[in-house]
Amino acid sequence: MAFSVAVAGASGYAGGELLRILASHPELEVRTVTAHANAGERLLRVHPHLASYADLVLEPTTADVLRGHDVVFLALPHGASGAISAELGEETLVIDCGADHRLEREEDWAEYYGGDFFGTWAYGLPELELSGAETKQRTNLERISRIAVPGCNVTAITLALAPALHRGLVQPADLTAVLAVGPSGAGKKAAVSLLGSELMGSANPYAVTGGHRHNPEVRQNLRRAGGADVTLAFTPVLVPMARGILATTTARLSDGVDAAQLRAAYEESYGAERFVQLLPDGEWPRTGDVTGSNRASIGIGVDERAGRLVAVAAIDNLGKGTAGAAVQSANIALGLEESLGLPLDGVAP
Repeated sequence: MAFSVAVAGASGYAGGELLRILASHPELEVRTVTAHANAGERLLRVHPHLASYADLVLEPTTADVLRGHDVVFLALPHGASGAISAELGEETLVIDCGADHRLEREEDWAEYYGGDFFGTWAYGLPELELSGAETKQRTNLERISRIAVPGCNVTAITLALAPALHRGLVQPADLTAVLAVGPSGAGKKAAVSLLGSELMGSANPYAVTGGHRHNPEVRQNLRRAGGADVTLAFTPVLVPMARGILATTTARLSDGVDAAQLRAAYEESYGAERFVQLLPDGEWPRTGDVTGSNRASIGIGVDERAGRLVAVAAIDNLGKGTAGAAVQSANIALGLEESLGLPLDGVAP
């Protein structure tokens, strides 16, 4: 018998992508969808592309509506998940796609988000290697009832840099990341900066001086991987593509490290991972190749003149960056095959 599922915040981009993936999942059955302003509307009015959910109507996002399901996915703005999840029993697997339960340090939450701090849940990035451990983060997701899904930018940067930091092949004090980001990562909201007329034909940096809310989460992950605090210059840039992230990251090499050692490290990290593709030498990822998939595509090389690792990662911010990661983590927690229902192939053109 399939697990019953509710998706809160189903009218947004992340909620819609969750529903698209769950539509083909053989063990997860969506029975309830909720929204705030769109409550009472048919789901198809908000997401016309989700034809398989023709009978569903968006209900109000309340604990009473969500209670009683086996799995609840929360695709809500930050600050909204913490209170409602506290009203759901431990018998329900709750997957938070928002930020409320990602950060370990309350001072980081206060600096970048503000408001009530809701504590830290198990972190939904199965492929993350952990300092001092022989296993990856996926072992911490088994048979638990609360999971925090990573931020989309965070996933791209973490997967690009973690293997080198984990093995001490690069210096933690001098990391850079410049990201080309599609505007769907900002959610489905009305904002002048997200209008087509503002984005078409332009690339627009934002949160340039370290103020992006994903900043402390990236540093937290890289600290988990390498065992030491890191210094990171992280600059996101909005570009005119609906979805996708291309993260170009660099790090200063440790003494004596060469390209062969880096290649071996990344092959060791990702060689057996279904959803992380390490490209051959000289090849670099493109966002279009991972659109619609739960796959991260990574290319690495060494800038000999600068003495730096260059690691470039491409993900679909709504796929591997959010909804795909949520379903992948749910599969692990429920004891299902980790890849069940998740798309490996992208959509092209």
